[in-house]
Amino acid sequence: MAVHGGLSLVREFAPLLGAGLISVLAFRRMGLGATLGYLVAGAVVGPQVLGLVGDAESKLTFAELGITLLLFLVGLELSPQRLWRLKHDIFGFGLLQVVLCGLAVTGLVLLGAGFTLAAAIALGLPLALSSTAQVLPMLQSAGRLRTPFGERAFSVLLLQDLSLVPLITIIAALSRNPADAAGPPGWVLALNTVLAIAGLILAGRFILRPLFRLIGNLGEREMFVFAGLFTVIAAAAIMEALGLSTALGAFIAGVMLADSPYRHELEADVEPFRSILLGLFFLAVGMMLDLNAVAARPGFVIGMALALVAVKAGVIFLIGLAFRMNWRPALAMGLLLSQGGEFGFVLFAQAQNAYLIAPEAASLFGAIVTLSMATTPFLMMLTKRFRTEPAAGDGAALQPPRHDGASAIVVGYGRFGQTVAQMLIAQGLSVTLIDRDPQVIETGGKFGMKVYYGDGTRPDLLRLAGAQDAELILFCLDGDQITKEMLEMVANAYPKAAVMTRVFDRRTLIALKDAPLAGAVREVLESAVVMARQALRAVGVDDGEIERSEGEYRRVDAKRLGIQLEAGDIYAARDVMFSQARQKRQRQDEPGVREQP
Repeated sequence: MAVHGGLSLVREFAPLLGAGLISVLAFRRMGLGATLGYLVAGAVVGPQVLGLVGDAESKLTFAELGITLLLFLVGLELSPQRLWRLKHDIFGFGLLQVVLCGLAVTGLVLLGAGFTLAAAIALGLPLALSSTAQVLPMLQSAGRLRTPFGERAFSVLLLQDLSLVPLITIIAALSRNPADAAGPPGWVLALNTVLAIAGLILAGRFILRPLFRLIGNLGEREMFVFAGLFTVIAAAAIMEALGLSTALGAFIAGVMLADSPYRHELEADVEPFRSILLGLFFLAVGMMLDLNAVAARPGFVIGMALALVAVKAGVIFLIGLAFRMNWRPALAMGLLLSQGGEFGFVLFAQAQNAYLIAPEAASLFGAIVTLSMATTPFLMMLTKRFRTEPAAGDGAALQPPRHDGASAIVVGYGRFGQTVAQMLIAQGLSVTLIDRDPQVIETGGKFGMKVYYGDGTRPDLLRLAGAQDAELILFCLDGDQITKEMLEMVANAYPKAAVMTRVFDRRTLIALKDAPLAGAVREVLESAVVMARQALRAVGVDDGEIERSEGEYRRVDAKRLGIQLEAGDIYAARDVMFSQARQKRQRQDEPGVREQP
């Protein structure tokens, strides 16, 4: 029986994964995104069409781990300090979006579908949530997740995920199921949420970090994978046991490890599982698409899906304008978040168990969510022309880059980028300059420099600048804006160019370990070395000793950095770095060395 069951599982997953692979390759080639490819593949091989794979519910339950892993990885990207910086967007923009879209869509369902008020609330509020699993990969692939626009979109999605708990509470309060009356009241769920988050924070500090430090000292990479998956699933299991959002538990666990030196190792280990399970989730959603329900009422499904997209896009657009966004990014935000989300399926099941809606209604609105998700790639493609800043804004200075045959592209024309660009120009190289700060562009124009407007971390914008023919692509941006994923996309898209970057500090350099870089420079290293040379000269040290000190420092720093890169730990090789105690021991061993102040 076990062998038979195993063979049955293999026979089901082979066509499911094969169809997903073919469909995603085709849809990506058409520029429509992987999510739509997975949905279509699931519908084709599922019970509604070819019938090659069945039992979508069990596969969906398993694949929901993909969403949990996604939220864990998102949490790893967010330190508590960054979360605090985004608090206005999370609890301002995000909260308004959930409330206003929830009320608007509830009214749409109430008036357009003829449901009771309780049923309309149970259907309308979940439809206010967008698809985190669809939107975040779209932002990542476009290189916009860490931009102001991407952070604002992420803040809205995060608030939506946090709102899953109160929405479950609302549905439970409206329940007509006698069994739900014995469940915990809403205030108990809220208290459990606070206590669970506090518990996860303490566990992260006093259990998880020492655990990963122990594994790191042992050098067992396989145990990192095991411990990473355990962290995600344990946090999710604790939340589920308390009747709370599993994704929220995984997210908090990720945030608690965001500042740890093991973040990048965890991210690399968990990412493959996230990708596979997230793809399986959308395949299962496609399988669950009730084509018979759609065929019975096609006008209703299509009309309601289009109305949902239009209402949400309109409300989010207006909220964006109220938050002083330019109309173009506000429109982009509205369209990007206009679809229904994966948590809608979870909440529809809750409403069905609460006797608020019939199973047919759950299937029908599941089809509406799926269809709305399918519209997003098309909408983003069709409206790109309107959402993109014009070639000239208030003046001729704000122009997007164009292909002018440059052999080098310099992204970021601040103090660092100016020096790099002028040295390249002095050597006779043709340079294209890109910056997204209008003031920098205007100032560059006063000095006779042509600086183009745009986000130079986007591969599509680099293509406009002629990156496919460039010999050099140099990222001279300040702060911590460069990611390994972005560099890999650029290097893969433009293999002829040598890619180099300015990095904020040693931590950033460790984060970019194994990135496809021809060179990376810590932004203050060389200027600090120059100042140290001047300081030594000021206290009477001769030039020969200064040269020796600089050479020794560079040798030790390179050795220490190599050890840190190997370990992925900023605290590695602390005994190698220069310190007062080390110098004192060295002087005792070499009495001829001059005492330094």
